[in-house]
Amino acid sequence: MSIRTAFAAAVLAAPALALAHPPGEHGAHLHVDDLPRPKEQAAEITHRPTAMPDRVVLTWVHDPATTQAVTWRTDADVDEAFAQFTLATRGPQFVDREDRMKANPDLVSVVSAETTTYRTELSEANYHTAELTSLTPATKYVYRVGDGTNWSEWSHFTTAAATPEPFSFIYVGDAQNDVFSLWSRVIRQAFVDEPKAAFTLHAGDLIDKAEADDEWGGWFDAAGFINRGTPVLATPGNHEYYTEDKSVSDHWRPTFAFPENGPDVPGLEETVWYLDYQGVRFVSLNSNEKTEEQVPWLRETLASNPHRWTVVTFHHPLYNSKEGRDNPDLRNAWQPLFDEFGVDLVLQGHDHTYARSKLVTAADNAIEKNVAASDEADVRSQSAAAAPEAAAKIDRDVRNVPEGATRVSEAGTVYVVSVSGPKMYDLGDRPLFRRTGADTQLYQIVRIEGNTLRYDAYTATGALFDGFTLTKNPEGPNTLIEDAADDVAVPVNAGNR
Repeated sequence: MSIRTAFAAAVLAAPALALAHPPGEHGAHLHVDDLPRPKEQAAEITHRPTAMPDRVVLTWVHDPATTQAVTWRTDADVDEAFAQFTLATRGPQFVDREDRMKANPDLVSVVSAETTTYRTELSEANYHTAELTSLTPATKYVYRVGDGTNWSEWSHFTTAAATPEPFSFIYVGDAQNDVFSLWSRVIRQAFVDEPKAAFTLHAGDLIDKAEADDEWGGWFDAAGFINRGTPVLATPGNHEYYTEDKSVSDHWRPTFAFPENGPDVPGLEETVWYLDYQGVRFVSLNSNEKTEEQVPWLRETLASNPHRWTVVTFHHPLYNSKEGRDNPDLRNAWQPLFDEFGVDLVLQGHDHTYARSKLVTAADNAIEKNVAASDEADVRSQSAAAAPEAAAKIDRDVRNVPEGATRVSEAGTVYVVSVSGPKMYDLGDRPLFRRTGADTQLYQIVRIEGNTLRYDAYTATGALFDGFTLTKNPEGPNTLIEDAADDVAVPVNAGNR
C-alpha cells in the first residue's frame, strides 16, 4: 500500500474517529490531529520485504577490474539466492528465446549468494550478497538477482580498466534527513550530469537514525535504479552509529559488501578499507571510533600505494566548517601521515555546510584557527616559519592559467566538507578555506586523467558552485588551479535547519 493509499484509507475511516469526540472538543468534524500519520502507518507496509529482491546495490570487495559484488534484500522465507550474469549484448540474447523470464543457459553464469538474516523494528529480512568473479576488465555486463522464481530486472555494470584510464566519480556529503523527499533530487541530478560515473562516494550520514529500517528504505528509494548500475563506496558517519554502545548500525554490513582489508581491530570491519581504481587508491577511515588504532594500518596503506593519486574519505572533518565542531584528535593522528605520503584529496561531511580548502599541511595546524580570512598571507608566512620544510611556495607565473583563475604550487592536501541533504548549519570562519557556502545542497563530480584531477561542485539545480584542478608535477608538489566562477552567488547563513 502506498502512502497515498494509506492516507485515503485513513480519510475513509474518518467518520468513526470524528464521532468518537464528545461535543465541544472538535464537534462532529474530523480534526487533522486525529488522522493516522501516513508516514508512520505506511512505513511497515512500504518497507516490508517480500520474495521479490529490493535494495539492490553494487559494491566491491576485491579488484574492481575483475570482480563485482551485489547485495539485495528479501523476506526471511527466501533462503536460497542467486545472481545471474553475462556479457551485455545488443539484444536480449542472454534470455531464453521461448521464455524470456528464463536466462539463456548457454550464455549466463550463476553465482550463489551468502545470506544474512537480520531483524529490524519493522520485520525480519534476509540480505544476500553475491560476488561475481573472473570478469574481464573494462567490459560491460548484464546481471539480475533472485531466488530462481522471483527475479529483479536485468541491469548493467562495467568493470574497471586494468590500467590508469580516465574516469570520474560522484561525491556527496550527508543525505541524512528527509532523504526520499528532499535528497532524491540531488543524487538524481548528479547522475543526469555524470551518467557514466564509475561509482558514487558517500562521506557518511546516509540516514539519520542508525536502526530505522524505513530510513534505509528511503535512501534506496531516493537513488532509484542508480545503485543497481553505479557502485557505491561509503564511509560511516555518526548517524550510522548507535548512540548507546558506540557501534556501527546493524544495517551497515548486511547492506554493503566492502573490502575486508582494514586493520585487524574488532568493530572496524568494512568501515576502514582501501580500494584501487584505475590509478587511484581510495581509503576509507572511520572517524567515529578507534582513531589511534587505525594509524599503523593507515601508514602501511599509504606507504604501499603504487598509484599516482590518493583520495581519502571519512565523516568528521579534520578542519571544521561549523564553529564548535573541531576534531583535534583526528587531525593530530592522521594529518601527519597525509603530509608524509602526499595524500591529494580528503572528502568529508558532518558539518552540513560547504567548505573547500587551499593546499594544507600540518604546518597550518600550528596557526591559530580563527585568524581572519583577510590575513591569509600572514598565515602562510607564519606557517612557513613554523615548519619551513612544509612551507607553501606560491607560483606567481600565471601563464597557461585560465582568466580569473589562481595557480598555486605548494605541498599539502585539499580538504573538502560538503552536504547533499536538506539539513543545514551556519558557517564558521577559517582562513584555510578558499570556497565556502551555507544553506546549499551540493554534489561533486571528480574526474581523473593522467596527471590531472578535476573537481567541480554543483548545487542541487546543477549550477556550478566551485571548481579546481590539481596537477601532478614530476618533481615537487601539486599545482592547484582554482577557477570557480566569480559570479557564483555564495549564500549567507540562513540558520540551522
